[in-house]
Amino acid sequence: MHSKNPIGVFDSGVGGLSVLREIHQLLPQEDLIYVADSVHAPYGDKSKEFILERSTAIFEFFLSYKVKAIVVACNTATAAAVKELRSIYHLPMVAMEPAVKPAAEKTQTGIVGVLATSRTISSNNFQILFARFADQAKIIPQACPGLVDQVEQGDLDSAETRALVAQYVQPLLAQNADVLVLGCTHYPFLKSIIQAIAGDNVQVIDSGAAIARRLHHLLGHHGLLSDGQQAGSVHFYS
Repeated sequence: MHSKNPIGVFDSGVGGLSVLREIHQLLPQEDLIYVADSVHAPYGDKSKEFILERSTAIFEFFLSYKVKAIVVACNTATAAAVKELRSIYHLPMVAMEPAVKPAAEKTQTGIVGVLATSRTISSNNFQILFARFADQAKIIPQACPGLVDQVEQGDLDSAETRALVAQYVQPLLAQNADVLVLGCTHYPFLKSIIQAIAGDNVQVIDSGAAIARRLHHLLGHHGLLSDGQQAGSVHFYS
């Protein structure tokens, strides 16, 4: 690996672009390769075995470009496959984690809602995360079937999308949640709608910026930060 090599970022579809945006802003000199596995999106209703198979195929694609690090910009792929991926591939890797820790620190009511896919919520990783902060706040998971599909279709502001968001957000508000965590990289594209429905007294947070900071730290630790002075390139594959 060399500091001039690119960084690979992938998601089941376009959701990981919300993470890519944060990475590009923090590390503008880095070359980035983004892969959207769009034909198989969403991952939320796929089996663990299938998600691992697709993730492995994408990792092999990245290795053909000699990437120096990989960002798994998908909460579902993280939950289903990242443990196995870390055992197979020994290069710097950053994976998603819903922003439960900062949410638990921010809440005033002691109640945090987490919007995520069914696969993410049912994963062992997520249950461990819940348990870790159970003494700081009550964490309420909310599965959101259909939201990823709306984002994949570019349908970010229709009556149907707003109705779906309201269907998932309102039960959390009814339980007095004052912080909502976006536990899927697709959901930041719906943040304005989520915020409008939740109201000004509810904070809506995601993990994108934290993932970018973690990547920056990891590259620095391994001496892999680009020393180039020009803006890095960004290539997209679907």
